[in-house]
Amino acid sequence: MFDKHPPRDLAGWLAFVSGREMPVLRQTARRLDEARQNIDRVNGRDITDIVLQDPLLAIRVLAYIQAGSRRRLQSDITNIASAVMMLGVDPFFRQFDRPLTLEGMLSGQPQALLGVLQVILRTQRASRYAHEWAFARHDMNVEEVALAALLHDLAEILLWCFAPDLAIEIRSRLQADRSLRSASVQQEVLGFPLAELQLALCHAWHLPELLTTLIDDGNAHLSRVQNVKLAVNLARHSIDGWADPAIPDDLKAVQDLLHISRETLLHRLQLPPELLPRFLREGAAGV
Repeated sequence: MFDKHPPRDLAGWLAFVSGREMPVLRQTARRLDEARQNIDRVNGRDITDIVLQDPLLAIRVLAYIQAGSRRRLQSDITNIASAVMMLGVDPFFRQFDRPLTLEGMLSGQPQALLGVLQVILRTQRASRYAHEWAFARHDMNVEEVALAALLHDLAEILLWCFAPDLAIEIRSRLQADRSLRSASVQQEVLGFPLAELQLALCHAWHLPELLTTLIDDGNAHLSRVQNVKLAVNLARHSIDGWADPAIPDDLKAVQDLLHISRETLLHRLQLPPELLPRFLREGAAGV
């Protein structure tokens, strides 16, 4: 399952990752099985809700629909609801029947399993933030923005899945020296930053250009990309608690994006009450 000598260049990693079956969360597999048993009462919205909780299944659905329908589509499928509608309920269950589970694949690697579940929890939080903020901004397609946030760190998830020792090494280096930048450590360990693998996978799987644009931080001058990036940043900095020194800057950037006060933002984030006075003081001080 795990290669003792994974590739050392981007092209090799692209082939390495693309040639493997992607697992899904055990909870996702369970929910799919329950839905299949009640297929007469299941609709596309029900399936979409399941898919959007799991970045691994979401990318599998998108890659499959793009590979099978790319030449027939007049426009790109840029959200899961449209992909599920294109597939249909019965064909969906036939295609994604009895998927490999993440927990089963990493059963002998408890440290890696914990690591990847933490990343997925972070992407779920980022997607939720992105959805709420896109809705507040009256975005033209809120689901696209939420999906981009869910998939933003997919390459990191895949590294944990298929080369857990390297993922653990990167995490250990970053924890040992908080001044290090993630991209620099990834470059040292892998030979390239994960953002490059992420974009390469987007192109290899023929993901819609719009989604690829939203995932790429290099397009941060676009307000929709800012929405995604800020959601990803705040989720990353807050997933282990709200003490990260980068959080005040994150909050200020979100305020500027949404044109709202610090108090309104904190209310929307539903933070624990004991944290509110500190963040309100920092906001009043212009931090």
